[in-house]
Amino acid sequence: MTESSTPEPHASPLLDRHQALSAKIVDFAGWLMPIQYAGILEEHRATRSAAGLFDLSHMGELVIEGPEAGAGLAAALVTDPPSLAVGRAHYSMICAEDGGILDDLIVYRLANERFMVVANASNARVVSDALAKRLEGFKAVLDDRSLATGLVAVQGPRSLDMLGPLTDLDLAAIHYYGIAEGVVAGVAAQVARTGYTGEDGFEVFVDVRHVGNVWDAMLEAGRPQGMVPVGLGARDTLRLEAGMPLYGNELDRATNPYEAALGRVVKLNKRGPFVGREALEKVAREGTSRRLVGLTLRERGIARHGYPVLVDGAPAGVVTSGTMSPTLGAAIAMAYVPTAHAEPGTMLAVEIRGIPVAAEVVPLPFYKRPA
Repeated sequence: MTESSTPEPHASPLLDRHQALSAKIVDFAGWLMPIQYAGILEEHRATRSAAGLFDLSHMGELVIEGPEAGAGLAAALVTDPPSLAVGRAHYSMICAEDGGILDDLIVYRLANERFMVVANASNARVVSDALAKRLEGFKAVLDDRSLATGLVAVQGPRSLDMLGPLTDLDLAAIHYYGIAEGVVAGVAAQVARTGYTGEDGFEVFVDVRHVGNVWDAMLEAGRPQGMVPVGLGARDTLRLEAGMPLYGNELDRATNPYEAALGRVVKLNKRGPFVGREALEKVAREGTSRRLVGLTLRERGIARHGYPVLVDGAPAGVVTSGTMSPTLGAAIAMAYVPTAHAEPGTMLAVEIRGIPVAAEVVPLPFYKRPA
């Protein structure tokens, strides 16, 4: 009998560059990734005011190709990928039979018979295995390109101006949740107008062998205009302000899309069965006992993941994510609370170190970029 061992984490293909920038490196979802460089606050504010450069090479990229690729994905996911036009994308989820969320995803249609599914790093293997099984019987082939793909993103109001000179693509012509094929810094790339910060921005998919060249060129071009490299710490505060869920916090196997206030993602009007359909139809029909909401603390304190939410002094919910918002200057959080107490304006409390702190239910997102 041998002792079980923890697999060695993958190194980001940009790890040497992060170390040269004096980044603090952590093991995140089995990958050695930067959590911060100069500091979370500075990186957050630079992304909101100018642009931030992000290493996302830990994400999973799964390419599904074949005459029935779209039909297979429609049977596997809660959304309807065949409805996508070529060059467009949508937010999606892969659920279990009982409606629990295995992961949240972005699905891109690259060609009539070619799709790319981007999964969270922590769930890339789970999603790849589930899709492989669910695509059985369909004329479609899954190619897990996760370790062969490098992914960097530029996010912020000046993203287009900074990336534009490095590419042959007309970035302004790429719609939000669109994707186009071109060249970035001399490297063949897929450029998507997507992101996880609440700002305009672009995600650049390239062969992992060339991602260092793209990172270097983007940082060199953007730094004089205020771009900074951004780690996972600021990525988390940015996405929280934008009301975007994080798998393992807001989303998990025990949560369904309707509880997460994401029922709009589930396309019950599409034809044919899909995994989880029966369970999700039941939830849509009967409603949920809890719902994800935004909270703003009205007294001093910061709500953190796992803190109890109190209704009339008794524990009734739980904080999933919380921080002091650098942009808003207020303590914000997302939490699951009873549906009866989920309307904006409802006053609740968060228990912080044994003390109830007043918190108001507010609409999500907390932050919207200027029009």
